[in-house]
Amino acid sequence: MYIIAGLGNPEKKYENTRHNIGFEAAMHLCDQFGIKLNKSKFKAVFGEGYIGGEKVIVALPQTYMNLSGDSLYELCTFYKVPAENVIVLHDDISIECGRLRIRSKGSAGGHNGLKSIISRLGSDKFIRIKIGVGAPTHADYDLADYVLGKFSPDEKKILESVTDSAVKSVECMIRSGVDKAMNLYNS
Repeated sequence: MYIIAGLGNPEKKYENTRHNIGFEAAMHLCDQFGIKLNKSKFKAVFGEGYIGGEKVIVALPQTYMNLSGDSLYELCTFYKVPAENVIVLHDDISIECGRLRIRSKGSAGGHNGLKSIISRLGSDKFIRIKIGVGAPTHADYDLADYVLGKFSPDEKKILESVTDSAVKSVECMIRSGVDKAMNLYNS
């Protein structure tokens, strides 16, 4: 079994922001595989389904980004899913908008959602699908304002294809392993 978590913030005012691209990618995954986000427990909205013959839980933690680990810890504990079978979809400012990078482990890299997950799971050995949202162009631009900002129409078009690639990479890693997905989808 796998737990696939899209990271973001739950309030409507955060919809379509850079920080919520993990939520958007997870919802796109649900659409593609007919998974209904119809449960609310473990500080998350989630649903169950199958991808590549494997049972999956797709979750949107409702704890806000900085406490995402609280929700994932509860889900992993209840369903007895090891950290290695957790797939996290999230934004990454160090990657150009429209690019994707998959990693099977690693540091938080300054991402507070990942810091929380590493802390609560007690492991950095979970899969990350990093969706590039680019960095602010001005050195004096506030990073929080940037990640909580909305995508431009041009960025939105670019991100439609990258969320599609993120969904395909999830299916690939479940069917064929994370190394195969990294070889095919890291851009």
